[in-house]
Amino acid sequence: MPTFADMKIGNVEIPDFPLLLAPMEDVSDPPFRFVCKQNGADVMFTEFISSEGLIRDAIKSKKKLDIFEYERPIGIQIFGGDEEALSLAARIAEAVQPDFLDINFGCPVKKVVCRGAGAGVLKDVALMERLTRKVVQSVQIPVTVKTRLGWDEKSINILEVALRLQDAGIKALSIHARTRAQMYKGEANWEYILQVKEHSDIEIPIFGNGDIDSPQKAKAYREKYKVDGIMIGRASIGYPWIFREIKYYFNTGELLNPPTLEERIDVCKTHLLKSIEWKGERLGILEMRRHYANYFKGIPYFKPIRNELVTTDELNKILDILESIPERLKNSKDIDVVKNETLEEGGRYISYENYCDA
Repeated sequence: MPTFADMKIGNVEIPDFPLLLAPMEDVSDPPFRFVCKQNGADVMFTEFISSEGLIRDAIKSKKKLDIFEYERPIGIQIFGGDEEALSLAARIAEAVQPDFLDINFGCPVKKVVCRGAGAGVLKDVALMERLTRKVVQSVQIPVTVKTRLGWDEKSINILEVALRLQDAGIKALSIHARTRAQMYKGEANWEYILQVKEHSDIEIPIFGNGDIDSPQKAKAYREKYKVDGIMIGRASIGYPWIFREIKYYFNTGELLNPPTLEERIDVCKTHLLKSIEWKGERLGILEMRRHYANYFKGIPYFKPIRNELVTTDELNKILDILESIPERLKNSKDIDVVKNETLEEGGRYISYENYCDA
């Protein structure tokens, strides 16, 4: 089992034991990545991009290629089930100069799986290897993969997958420790990630993903499962502070105080303004609406304020509402923000299926 004195993805230097922001459909766009980077995310990924969409020159797919210097190191994630289409999409993505390319072999959402892509490829490891090898041969930058343990509990094959994809030329592997059949439910089983890490022939960095929602769990999993880094997805939605909290706990063994109400308002405003800057005012305002409940989860008496935020179309009025939150809540008995430590449905996050975090 190798150790990495200087962590790299291929020739790309990354921080020692990086915290990676998972690629999440409809979430990890540039505005969201910005606030996560500000709060300690080390390695970024774009939302996943359809290979067919890129080839067709689809506007939505091409927009997802937008990356910025402050985000580096950053990888563009693509998906598809056809070798030629995926390799062509890889070359298109390479042209915008990301640090690396990532292939999604883990998204469990039906509309992706039914197209023979994402987790749909888990049923055919030989195809997965061919797709990967084709992409590696098509580009000059490092290629990585994000996948799951297998299709279901009876077909967990992650060690075989890791060995074959390493042989195909990938430079790092991120493993979500669930099967496709689990979707986002049940407990992630990191024991299979440990098996990969402890195999003597594995020579690439292995990043673990699944159920990391607190600094304590991040530290425990780092030590127990010997991963080279941790990828965080759903726990960062509405809570980008998770990255700085984990780093602080790693360094001190102490828990960092949760963000104040004022910090939540400031970061929410930053996210909103970045969204408008990237998408335009109307679309930026509309698409920001899905985030308010997450940023202010745990604050009593917030529902009427949220209703105003999601029904207001004017930026100045939205900013006024955000600025008014402390004053409007001052009569509350308790406005301390308590971070929700669970990942249960109905908790801090909105519908998991919308995000396609592999």
